[in-house]
Amino acid sequence: MTITPLSVPPTDGEVDHWWAVLAAARTADRPGTPPPSRTEVAGALRVPSVRGRSLYWATEDAVASLVLFTDGANDHTAFLDELTVRPDARRRGVGAALWERARAELLADGRTSVATEVDLGGPGQEFAESVGFENVLPMAWYVQDVREARWAQGVQAARVAKEGAAPTAPGYELRCWPGLVPDAWARAVAVAHGAMEDAPSGELDQRIQTWTPERLHAAHRKILDRGGALTTVAAVTPDGEVAAYTELVLTDPAGPRALQYDTVVVPAHRGHGLGRAVKLRMLAEAATRHPDLRTIATSVADDNAPMLAVNAALGYRRERGVGYFQLQL
Repeated sequence: MTITPLSVPPTDGEVDHWWAVLAAARTADRPGTPPPSRTEVAGALRVPSVRGRSLYWATEDAVASLVLFTDGANDHTAFLDELTVRPDARRRGVGAALWERARAELLADGRTSVATEVDLGGPGQEFAESVGFENVLPMAWYVQDVREARWAQGVQAARVAKEGAAPTAPGYELRCWPGLVPDAWARAVAVAHGAMEDAPSGELDQRIQTWTPERLHAAHRKILDRGGALTTVAAVTPDGEVAAYTELVLTDPAGPRALQYDTVVVPAHRGHGLGRAVKLRMLAEAATRHPDLRTIATSVADDNAPMLAVNAALGYRRERGVGYFQLQL
């Protein structure tokens, strides 16, 4: 078996191979969910993480990628972003060989832990636990059927118009920014991101970064440079504070599935329905900007009761259990 690092930048042939492996595995392991598109795979391989040094390897039947964080707060840890084997090549030592290659890099770089996201109840969990990973943050993916949600939103809008109720809490304005957040609002959004510090994180070694306008723009620019589409909706106060925001990402703008990234409500502004308000506005924006969109997916920790309640009220249904698994090296 030959383990080969990817070229920098990867060739079209290497991208095609990586895509074929992921598509075969996702089709077998996640029936009913769309496999990644070539646009998504090529973007991820050609535009690396802004949080660290990315490493990529491939064999004839498998692929793996590792991010060694260099953000200052997490230089002790890393993230195994991919370790995927074709279904017809499993249980032949291919995954184990790739894991040993990644583990050697982690040890050589002085990392003390590594985490990865694993689907529960499948071959990924079995493999992760066999090499010593433990589930330190139980989560699940939830999906919203966009067409059903738009219909429900239309019914609700008609009721609001009839009853004269305000769709958003008084004192807040909803702003929408496609692409990069404007410079004038980047600092306010970065400050609001600090509210993520009280989000459940289990026993993960990763530490929350202090966000700055520059870090915010770098994270958003990576999405766009990879060929994706990004929209941010925020609830703002008259004095320019961002009280809540949510982000919608299409890793492939032509694809049927979008990802809801962070949804944040600043503690001082909780209890006003702002999480629901920004998500509803995002749904309306998606209807205009991405008319072919079918589903919106988001992951939520099992013990994040407030966000689970918001999503349930908006019609999200549980799709599959996942966990952030971690290994102490």
